[in-house]
Amino acid sequence: MLCVTCGATTKKYKCPKCLEAYCSLRCYKKHQEVLCLPNHNVDKIVEHDRKLEPTLHEPFSTEDTVSRNNLELLKDCKALHDLLYNIHLRNLLSEIDVAPDAWKAMKAAMQEPLFLEFADECLKLVEPQNALE
Repeated sequence: MLCVTCGATTKKYKCPKCLEAYCSLRCYKKHQEVLCLPNHNVDKIVEHDRKLEPTLHEPFSTEDTVSRNNLELLKDCKALHDLLYNIHLRNLLSEIDVAPDAWKAMKAAMQEPLFLEFADECLKLVEPQNALE
């Protein structure tokens, strides 16, 4: 595949809105600014991929694995939807997603009050007994 922004050969990343390929965070940001057109078939494609790739859901269980039922609660949470309207939070989540050192990216994100609020809202749903009050 070719990067939608610079034309470099890549298999690394796909835009979550339109599924176009990109090779770096710089190209992703440029793509989001000017080129990205939402693909209304994305949900169908993602669902199709989930059926083809069973490892997308709990490839193995650990004590930290969140059940699929609890994860499903996230999609209907108004507080999370409201938080995700914030472009800074969405950019932060995108940067974590593509970071070469995920642990370091998460540590940095935990310094952001907005990210902490997002994480707390998630925990309230998936682990209500452990959520920060």
